Amino acid sequence: MINPVTPWTSTAHADIASSKHIFEILLPDYNFRLYNTGDSLWLVARWKRGGSIAFRIAFGINSDFDQVSISKADSETLIIASTRLGYYRTILSLPRSSETIFRYTTSFRAKFPMLIPFWPRDIVPLMQRGKTENTEGIVHSHQVGSRSGQIYFSMTKPKTGSVFYFQNLTAISPYCQATEVSLRETVGGSWPELGFQFPVNAEKALPAHSEYIVSDAFVLLTPHIPKKDNEMATQFLHYLSAIYTLLPKPEPSRHDWITTAKKVLENLYTNKGCWTQTNGIPYLNAYVEDYKTPPEIMVQLAVLLPLQEYLTWKSTNHSLFEDIKRGLGAFYDDRVKSIVRYHPALENDLDKSEEQKREMVMDSWYLHHPLLNLSRLALRGDVVAKKLFLNSIDYAIRVAKHFDYDWPVFYKMTTLEVLKAETSSGKGGEKDVPGSYAHVMLMAWYLTGEKRFLREATIALKRLQGLGFDIFYQANNTAFTAAALVELYKETGELRYLESSYCCLAGIFKNCQIWDCNYGYGQNFPYFFAVFPLNDAPYTAAYEELEVFAALHHYIEVSTGIKILPALKILIPEFIKYAVGRLAYYFPAMLPSDMISEDVKTGEIQKDLWIPLEDIHDGWEKSGSVGQEVYGAGLAFGMVPRQYFKLPELDAIIFINYPITNLRIGKKSATFHVGGIAALKAELKFLDPTRIHISSVKIEQKIKTTYQPVKEKAPAQFELSGTGMVRITWK
Repeated sequence: MINPVTPWTSTAHADIASSKHIFEILLPDYNFRLYNTGDSLWLVARWKRGGSIAFRIAFGINSDFDQVSISKADSETLIIASTRLGYYRTILSLPRSSETIFRYTTSFRAKFPMLIPFWPRDIVPLMQRGKTENTEGIVHSHQVGSRSGQIYFSMTKPKTGSVFYFQNLTAISPYCQATEVSLRETVGGSWPELGFQFPVNAEKALPAHSEYIVSDAFVLLTPHIPKKDNEMATQFLHYLSAIYTLLPKPEPSRHDWITTAKKVLENLYTNKGCWTQTNGIPYLNAYVEDYKTPPEIMVQLAVLLPLQEYLTWKSTNHSLFEDIKRGLGAFYDDRVKSIVRYHPALENDLDKSEEQKREMVMDSWYLHHPLLNLSRLALRGDVVAKKLFLNSIDYAIRVAKHFDYDWPVFYKMTTLEVLKAETSSGKGGEKDVPGSYAHVMLMAWYLTGEKRFLREATIALKRLQGLGFDIFYQANNTAFTAAALVELYKETGELRYLESSYCCLAGIFKNCQIWDCNYGYGQNFPYFFAVFPLNDAPYTAAYEELEVFAALHHYIEVSTGIKILPALKILIPEFIKYAVGRLAYYFPAMLPSDMISEDVKTGEIQKDLWIPLEDIHDGWEKSGSVGQEVYGAGLAFGMVPRQYFKLPELDAIIFINYPITNLRIGKKSATFHVGGIAALKAELKFLDPTRIHISSVKIEQKIKTTYQPVKEKAPAQFELSGTGMVRITWK
């Protein structure tokens, strides 16, 4: 098989083969050689058993490197080069890691203001004899849109191994700010031209005499080539976590969620734009000032469930809860013996502007999501929720069996006619729906003890086998599926459920943006570790991010006591740590007015209202163009009970930005476990410390076998190791 290539790749192999290396690093399983081939500096990595891949660490644009100097110190090598166009500086290093990882950071300083219309990708596989065009390989994952700048691939001809490449896009942000370009879709390619394609500035010139980083790549090499989808997903998580520990990371943002929750509760309850009345009963709108769309059951429950969590945490009641709950029964439709999406009395108001805005049309995931929230309320003792859930469960089973557990995108609830079979041509339906359905069945089993529900769950989950990354359809549903799979693993002992949970989480972390977009509007808020709601979504979304946050907390809880993939003890706690501060920036009051879109698809935006925007975009695009989503108002309600903990005997509240488990509170002490890794840190903070005597409080953390004191880092603030039991005692 011959792969077509561009001129910049077609000559690379011959240029390297005809050149003498100018620098070499020897490792037990690999060797690295640096070549100057004229317009490129190539670092060639060679596997011990054969096979080589070249990494273009510097590109001369339209000129040759006439001077290259190399100096080595400790674990770093400095490469300084120049052309007629500018000056280059590359730092090549081998970070300490259990994996073979190297990093090259290259900066460029132009001699004159410069437009750059083209830049080739920086990875080229090589043949020992022959041409690059004749190599073969598999690309397992790559950047989509503004997600992490990663590509994971295996070279199969010649049989060599795999590469996990991660471009630290945060470092490229100053260049993007100077030239007004974006970092979307910059890491990827088609075999054999792979890697990072530096975003060209064809319109706004790069300033002269200023140094900009043009590449900051972390590269992990392995002889392993995954054979199965589960294996590929597991390795993806392992490699990503290995590089994550080495990445430069921003300081996590902080936010006062208790104060925000009070504001949201007041705004949600009193703002007329959030409500529609039907038959004397109030219902939440999906978006502020959206009166065209009939009330939806998902919207009501999306707020009701976290509100219940928050009110339980506060040990109080609020009439908002009863107002929302009062209208739930209206969504049960006797025609199908199930809850339905839209209020049945208002379905004639649907404007048919979208596929799903038609009478009795169901989006497959949209049936299971409300059922899950009803079951959660039911397990906490809510009688109304239990009745609605159990009265609808047989309809959900009938639909599942009708479609043989392979759901389409849209179907007619009354006839089960398929209205849209696939998300796009050849891609199939919503592939994580079997997981959502299995989760619903698991909850039904918990509520009733009827084994038929457990059987249904196991039948549905067979549909997830062999999908790998493709399980992921919608982030929140996929994340909750992961936790449900762990629960089934604990019930059955079948390892395949635990492995499938890793596939779900690999899909989640593949769809994250693990870099900070510090250009354009992105300078106004943190992006680091955001998650996108769909595989191809152009923006991150408030509600889906909240639910992923909650689902990952749940995963940590249900996996307590079992041995899970070590990578998850890095990625899950770190996602939560950054989400705790970052998610506050969905509230328009946290953003500059000029970055909020004037054109809104649904409803209106009230910038002083503590209701989140649905959408946050790339740094050059305004946000909030979809609308101000009322169903995302549970954001603050869901955050508080997961990160703030009351110590009643001390009359204190502590905040922790990591997930914790095994919380035990006594009269004079509290203990809990932090479940990350020692190399990463968590923050513990006492709220309103003036109410207590911090000097009388002792905080210790178990390191290996003994408790050691944790020193105060700032007033009432303590830095914890990412793992280990914590003990708080007071007099």
